[in-house]
Amino acid sequence: NVESTVAEGVKSFDTSGFTLGTDGNYNTSSSLQVAWCWNTQGGAGSANEVGGINTTTTSLGATQGFSISTYTGTGSAATIGHGLGAVPEFIIVKERTNDAGSWFVYHHKNTAAPETDYLLLDSSSITTDDATVWNDTAPTSTVFSVGTHDDVNESSGTYVAYCWAGIEGYSKFGSYIGNSSTDGPFVWCGFRPAWLWINRASQAGAEEVVVDSGRSPFNVMTAAVALDVTHTEAYMGTGSGPTDFLSNGFKIRGSTPAQNYDTRTFVWAAFAEFPFGGDGVAQGRAR
Repeated sequence: NVESTVAEGVKSFDTSGFTLGTDGNYNTSSSLQVAWCWNTQGGAGSANEVGGINTTTTSLGATQGFSISTYTGTGSAATIGHGLGAVPEFIIVKERTNDAGSWFVYHHKNTAAPETDYLLLDSSSITTDDATVWNDTAPTSTVFSVGTHDDVNESSGTYVAYCWAGIEGYSKFGSYIGNSSTDGPFVWCGFRPAWLWINRASQAGAEEVVVDSGRSPFNVMTAAVALDVTHTEAYMGTGSGPTDFLSNGFKIRGSTPAQNYDTRTFVWAAFAEFPFGGDGVAQGRAR
């Protein structure tokens, strides 16, 4: 859908969390909910005028390698400033007005030339080669590129872009090859994840799975949410699709096609449970 106003959804962002209203999609009585929160410096930020399209706002968290930008499309291929000062490895763009469009994803390990391809956050479709999305141009430390596709750059359409650059001890974006075994791949992150997104990029039909330590505090992690379907939370039992969160990465423990199909490429994004080790403290390493 396009952007809408929900008066009783998220009422406010607060210094230590957020406040909810009474809307049932956010706050149903006795219903379990999950919220995933990323922080920038707070507030909407200011315009970034580095690219060919000036952003309306860019809210930046340089330490955590994350920015949120809003912009208005022109219909012509252009660059957009992200403010990170590092090359983004994971980008999500969503059209807010004009017409309903998908959530377009750039992932730096999607293919050998990821700037030529896109994934969809709301669809289990295969990675697609399309020059009109990222303009076949890799992002740089200052800008990312959009082509003429109306879901990322329609004239007068408004958009939001979430951009992440990998930060040691906090975030990691990579890929692995599945083996269809309950002894699945081990993937190194350099930290114990708190949140993990997995998308099978090389074949359509598998759900996009999110596993987190809030819903599954202990190994094996068996509670999964799929972003591309309307299912409720699924239990990924032994032999189906559980995952272990380890001190330095994660281990796939099941043979589900959504996480571990033989010879297929999976891309992933992970964020640390204990980022950095603390304010000004080096991250603790497992021994």
